Amino acid sequence: MQLCTVLLVTAATVTTTHMAALARLGHALSDETRTRILLALREAPAFPSDLADALGVSRQVMSNQLACLRGCGLVAGVKDGRNTWYQLAEPELATALDDMLRLVLTVDPSCCSGEGCTCA
Repeated sequence: MQLCTVLLVTAATVTTTHMAALARLGHALSDETRTRILLALREAPAFPSDLADALGVSRQVMSNQLACLRGCGLVAGVKDGRNTWYQLAEPELATALDDMLRLVLTVDPSCCSGEGCTCA
């Protein structure tokens, strides 16, 4: 028999650690390149050079963004000989990203109009 542990986090049990994790995810998603990296890695692990080519950014930009995502605890590097490939740090992150993609938000055009967005 296989047992599993279910952790239920309610508003009453949200801790500072939970809030810090959400803040790190929010920071990561606030940059389009980091968002695109996370979305690509939810599909499959990848080498930085392949990610850079697929996303149309320089290898230096990719390196900087992966360092940020690693620092936020969202991606992990896995050594493969002299190379390192990257994957999401936790499989649950792929599910969370999928859930966010299905989320529909109503945006107030007087607040969020591209470059003039005042929500930040």
